[in-house]
Amino acid sequence: MSKFSKRGLRRAAGAVAIASAAVMGVAGMGAGDAAAGKLANGYKKVTGVDGETIQTWRTGEFALPAPSVANNGAGRSAVVSGVYQVKASKGVSGNLAVKLLVGCQVDITGLEGGLSAGVDILAQTFSSAGSITIPLNPGQVALVDVTDKDLSDSGQAAIQLSQFEVSVQKCGGFASARTIAKVIGAKGYNTDDGTVNGEGTLIQSTLYGQPFSLN
Repeated sequence: MSKFSKRGLRRAAGAVAIASAAVMGVAGMGAGDAAAGKLANGYKKVTGVDGETIQTWRTGEFALPAPSVANNGAGRSAVVSGVYQVKASKGVSGNLAVKLLVGCQVDITGLEGGLSAGVDILAQTFSSAGSITIPLNPGQVALVDVTDKDLSDSGQAAIQLSQFEVSVQKCGGFASARTIAKVIGAKGYNTDDGTVNGEGTLIQSTLYGQPFSLN
């Protein structure tokens, strides 16, 4: 039995809403605030060598730059919403994880490969209000976990973010972020410990969202 680590797939209880449970978020924006910026939808299909498939969708995503509550000139903030869904072929089980790629004075548009070698994994703080705070200096990039969910017996999973706040501290310049929907799955995949019994191909799929600015 081979074992594949589920490193980075930490559940942030109370931080985000799971579509099959409840939707929660930060306080609603006032009527005078600027309209949210709609982000592009996304879709990706990956086929294993034995014919297994995993499809991933990103829909209804938008982001709104928001004033940083720190109000110290070195804080950047935005709220992001979206729905992230996965459907796997019959017999495939696995896990869907939503992450954020955040950069301070770094163009993250093309950062879609080799993240482990070029990204600083920084400490992050979750709050029960549906937010995440990241300490990020100019020139740094962070890959942070938001939440994850195992695929159901029917091979499906969905995660919904509702006005989830992303806050960067110590960043004195331009800051931006993008969501990442990462799926790992296989026939015989054990969602408890991330092991695979060898029945089928181990499939990993990563769907990147459109970058958005932090205020």
